[in-house]
Amino acid sequence: MSSNDNDTYVTPLSSRYASKEMSQIFSMRNRFSTWRKLWYNLAKAEQSMGLDIITDEALEQLSKHLIITDEEIEAAKKEEARVRHDVMAHVHVFGETCPAAAGIIHLGATSCFVTDNADLIFLRDAYDILIEKLVNVIDRLSKFALEYKDMPVLGWTHFQPAQLTTVGKRACLWLQELLWDLRNFERARNDIGLRGAKGTTGTQASFLSLFHGDGDKVEELDKRVVKLLGFDRVYPITGQTYSRKIDVDALHPLASLGATCHKMATDIRLLAHLKEIEEPFEKSQIGSSAMAYKRNPMRCERVCSLSRHLGALFQDAFNTASVQWFERTLDDSAIRRISLPEAFLTADILLSTLNNITSGLVVYPKVIEKRIKSELPFMATENIIMAMVERGGSRQECHEEIRVLSHQASAVVKQEGGDNDLIERVKRTEYFKPIWGDLEKLLDPSTFIGRAPSQVEKFVGEDVKEALGKYKGVINDEEVKLSV
Repeated sequence: MSSNDNDTYVTPLSSRYASKEMSQIFSMRNRFSTWRKLWYNLAKAEQSMGLDIITDEALEQLSKHLIITDEEIEAAKKEEARVRHDVMAHVHVFGETCPAAAGIIHLGATSCFVTDNADLIFLRDAYDILIEKLVNVIDRLSKFALEYKDMPVLGWTHFQPAQLTTVGKRACLWLQELLWDLRNFERARNDIGLRGAKGTTGTQASFLSLFHGDGDKVEELDKRVVKLLGFDRVYPITGQTYSRKIDVDALHPLASLGATCHKMATDIRLLAHLKEIEEPFEKSQIGSSAMAYKRNPMRCERVCSLSRHLGALFQDAFNTASVQWFERTLDDSAIRRISLPEAFLTADILLSTLNNITSGLVVYPKVIEKRIKSELPFMATENIIMAMVERGGSRQECHEEIRVLSHQASAVVKQEGGDNDLIERVKRTEYFKPIWGDLEKLLDPSTFIGRAPSQVEKFVGEDVKEALGKYKGVINDEEVKLSV
C-alpha cells in the first residue's frame, strides 16, 4: 500500500473483508480488460460476417493487448477528464495502443455494448464464486448436523423453553434455508444472458446499416458475439441497456441469503450467550480491550451487520429498475457502479465468514445437559400424568396434583433463585408413589426428541446429498481463515 492510499477512503468491503478473487472481478483492470475483450470479439465476429474493413492485422493487435496496463488506465483517466466520457476515453487509448485497429474499435456499437455486457459477465462470474463457497458452507454444516443428530438440547419458542430437539436438528433448520439459497443462486446464475450487439436503442439499426439491410446477418452477428464470449443466450429485446429488472433478479437471491445468514448468526449469538455453542475463538484472540475474560461472537456479529447491508443494497436494484424511462436514462449509472459490486462483495464476505464459523463450531455438552435438567421436569409432567393413568389414576386428579407441585417448584426457581426441585417434590408426594420407580426413565432426554435424529439422517442423506452431488469437485475441508 502506497502512502497515498492511507490518505484516501477505500471501501472496507474490498480492503478489509472480501476475497481477492471477488475483488478482482469488479476491479478496474478486469472491467476495462473485459471492455477490450468485447471490442475484440465484436470485431472478430464482424470480420467473420464479411466486413473486409476489419483486417487480420487489426485483430492481431487487439488480441495482444486485451489486458490493460497501469499506464493505459492512467492515460484513460486523463482522456476521460478531457472528453467527459469513460467509454470513448478507453476507445481512444486502445486505438493508440493498436493503431491498425483504431478506426474499427467500437464499430456499430453503443457504450452499453461494453458496459452492460461486461456487467453481465461479472454477474455470472461472481455467482460462480459464491456458489462454490455456499456449497462448502452446506457441506460443513451437514457434517456438523450428522455429528450432533442425537444430542438432545432444549428447544426454544419465543425464546422461552420448549420441547427438546437436538443440536443436529437445529442445524438442519439453517441447512434447509441454505439449500434454498443454493437453488436461487443456480437459477439466477443460469438465467444470465448477454445484451449482445443491439445498437443505440436496441433496434440494431447501426448493424443493419453495416450489412446493407441484411437482417439475417445482423441476427447472426449477435449470436456469434455472444458465443465468442462464452454465453449460450442473448436477450432478444433490449433498449439501449439490458432491462434493469435483470439486476433485481440477480440481487434478490443475495438479499435472501442475507436473511438466512442473519438468522443463523443470531441463533449462534444467542447460543453463545447461553454458553451452549460458540463460534471458533482463536488462541490469541482478544474478546474485549477492557474485559479480558470475554469471548465475543465477533464473526456472527459481522455476519448480522453485513446481512443488513446486503438487504438494503437490493433496494437499490429495485428502485433503479422501477424508474427507468423508455429506452434508458442515465440515473442508473452511478448507483449501479456501487450497488452491484458491493452486493457481491458483501455476499462473498458472508459466505467466507460462514465457512470459517461452520468449520469450528464449539459445542458444550455439559452446559446443554445442565439446562435440560433445569427445565425437563416441567416438560415431563405430561409423561408423569400418562404413567399415573396407566396405573389406574385419574387424569384430572393427577393433573391437579402435578399442577400444584409445578407452581411450587417454579416459585423456588423464580422467586428464590433455587434449582428446579419438581421431581424431588414428586418423590416426596405419596400420591405419586406408583411411578417413583419409573421417574428416571420418564426423564430420559432421549425420549423427548421425537424423530429428530432420523429427520437429520434423511434430510442430509437425501436433500443435501442431491443438492451437492454435482459439486464434488469444489468441496474441500481446508480451514478457512479470516484476515481480520
